[in-house]
Amino acid sequence: MNQIIYFIKLSLIINGITNFIITLMKSCLEILNMGDFAMKIAVIGGGGVRSIFLAKSIASRAEELKIDRLVFMDNDEKKLNIYGVMAKKTAGLICPPLNFEITTDAEYAVKDADYVITTIRVGGDDMRVKDERIALNMGVLGQETTGAAGLSFAMRSISALAEYCELIKKHAKKGCKVFNFTNPAGVVSQTLRDMGYDFTYGICDAPNGMLRSFEKLYGAKEGSAEGEIYGLNHLSYFTSIKIGGKEMMNEIIENDEAYEKTDLRYFEKDLLKNRNAVLNEYLYYFYYREKALANILKAEKTRGEQIAEINKHMTAELEKIDIENNFETALKIFEHWYGERENNYMASETGIKRKEPWKFDMFGKDDGGYAGVALKFIEIALSGKTSSMILCVPNGGAIEGLREDDVVEITCDIDKNGAVPHRFGKVDEQNLELIRRVKNYERLASEAIRNKSREKAIEALTLHPLVNSYSLAKALTDKYLEHNKDYIGEWN
Repeated sequence: MNQIIYFIKLSLIINGITNFIITLMKSCLEILNMGDFAMKIAVIGGGGVRSIFLAKSIASRAEELKIDRLVFMDNDEKKLNIYGVMAKKTAGLICPPLNFEITTDAEYAVKDADYVITTIRVGGDDMRVKDERIALNMGVLGQETTGAAGLSFAMRSISALAEYCELIKKHAKKGCKVFNFTNPAGVVSQTLRDMGYDFTYGICDAPNGMLRSFEKLYGAKEGSAEGEIYGLNHLSYFTSIKIGGKEMMNEIIENDEAYEKTDLRYFEKDLLKNRNAVLNEYLYYFYYREKALANILKAEKTRGEQIAEINKHMTAELEKIDIENNFETALKIFEHWYGERENNYMASETGIKRKEPWKFDMFGKDDGGYAGVALKFIEIALSGKTSSMILCVPNGGAIEGLREDDVVEITCDIDKNGAVPHRFGKVDEQNLELIRRVKNYERLASEAIRNKSREKAIEALTLHPLVNSYSLAKALTDKYLEHNKDYIGEWN
């Protein structure tokens, strides 16, 4: 009897040990599997005013996408300790397990990163203001992305971004992809690709923002709108917009409410009907050039001056706050000043102010902005499936009349290997004419910046539709070279 009891006890012990080992092995496998999917994202320019939105978007999807490390880097320590700390606080409230760090060390930030987002402003807001004023003083549209000032901004941005790309090549994980949001995204994306950084993708939230506005207009589910779009960054045309799988583009063009409640407010219905397309909002500068210039010149402040002033006041107020221990007060200050910024979007150029009240809803759903574009790419790549989204990538024959290596803004099929643009073939001749003209400018701007060539910069601006003058291009180039000399050195 004792032997039977002994063997029963022994059996239970062995069974318990076996179960323990099985449980331990399962746990180890789960840890190993998490390790395979654990992900690090680095943000270069993490001290920017919009950092809080990046943090919210990434933290909201961190567990779903297995993002376990997030590093915000900026070389402006003061701004990093304000806006970077606000971003960190936001991410911590949304996703406590996320390991969020801020740093001024770029190498540390990109080390072992799976993905990097770049959003930098070399020279800060004051240089942007001067970029735009130099052009305006000559009667030329400035505008830091679409206008002549874009070349000046790109002159400063490219060398800094190239240094970060070299660090990424050396220290990030193999296959790391870079999503560039630094403006002017068209020139910057073209130049980085021309320099051989084929792991870079240009991203912009304007096309997705327009799609989201149509969802709201029709009370449709978030993410239910899809668009077929071709062109360049800030110069693109929707040829199809589907909401819930139903084609809606012609309905949107005819809908008077769309011209009140979305960024179609900048256009006339006749223009969209003539182009048979929904236009990127920045096409306002091309189709209403004289109105945009007149509105800016008579406005009390340019867009750049408005932002510089708003950011200055906001930063001064936030600097006095212990953000870690008084986050609610900091958030109220941020909401006030950023709301001013949002409601004045394109107001100087168009004379139209947005009317919607603005509030930062930390736990509410949003479209993710430019972080949302990057996260959608990551989501598709992880899924092992193919899906579509809008990116700035090499043309590869997608649009007839452009070169294979011309970077375009276009709907792409995304999978784990990268992006393949949808083939549009022959497109509207008038649209293509404008695209080709601006693409020639971007190509020459890339060559000018890579070779530090004054001659190519003059060629580029001469071709630019918003300059369209050799004498103005020559004067602008010389002023921009002088303006940027502390950042770019001597040019040929």
